[in-house]
Amino acid sequence: MLKSMTGFGRAEQTVNDKTYLVEIKSLNGKQFEMNLKIPPLLKPYEFDVRNLLQESLLRGTIECFITIKQNGSAKPVVINTDLIKAYYKQIDELASDLKIDTNSVLSALLRLPEVVTPSNEVLGENDWAELKKVIEVALKELNSHRLDEGLSLEKELMLRIKNINDQEEEILKLEPKRKQRMKAELIQQLEENAGKENYDANRMEQELIYYIEKIDIREEQVRLKNHCEYFITILNDNEEAKGKKLAFVIQEIGREINTTGSKAYDSDIQKCVVLMKDELEKAKEQIFNVL
Repeated sequence: MLKSMTGFGRAEQTVNDKTYLVEIKSLNGKQFEMNLKIPPLLKPYEFDVRNLLQESLLRGTIECFITIKQNGSAKPVVINTDLIKAYYKQIDELASDLKIDTNSVLSALLRLPEVVTPSNEVLGENDWAELKKVIEVALKELNSHRLDEGLSLEKELMLRIKNINDQEEEILKLEPKRKQRMKAELIQQLEENAGKENYDANRMEQELIYYIEKIDIREEQVRLKNHCEYFITILNDNEEAKGKKLAFVIQEIGREINTTGSKAYDSDIQKCVVLMKDELEKAKEQIFNVL
């Protein structure tokens, strides 16, 4: 089953005096890139959080926001008395110059940056175990979204490969007529320019065989068919992350289509090639989102 790299997961849980909120968003990306925002008391577990996300999500551009709200109890804080004194000294000097009363300045001082800060409290092991469960719930929801979108991607890619195969079958029907037409045109041009009696028919036949072999596209069509079959096989296997494999195979499909177009020398086959290229570009757009 195919998985998209795009998804969203959210989980919230209150345990004892803390409420945990986890939001995870995933977008497409070549590798695993993460933007993680966590509160200070979770810093000792940052690598655990990162490893948990990478093991579950594998690839993509990830944004994860974790907030921890304490309920029913005062949050431990630290008052930076040295900083308050420094602020007050400058304010007192300014107030003296301006002849302003400083009796009620304390409340304003407490609101200045870095004066009141959270204490260095860290999350305990039991609390971390509870938060980990919340993260896993959010990851489960995100992966569920990835699977849902993956179903749509799979249907779209199957359609594009089917359309390419249909055009390949049409080219196989046109190929014999192309050879006959090219042979007839070459003989006609030779007779018109050199005269029917002035060339060796046997030598002409050998040269025609050599020329037609040079522009033969049967080998490209066989490889194209094999690549398309392999593409479908990858779609149907149980591997979780297969976006890179599919991208490599789609490159090979494109190479065979381009070679067919360069060797065709036939307007009807060129039309088929153009249609295949259109389907190929649509498939490439979808593969960018595959995990």
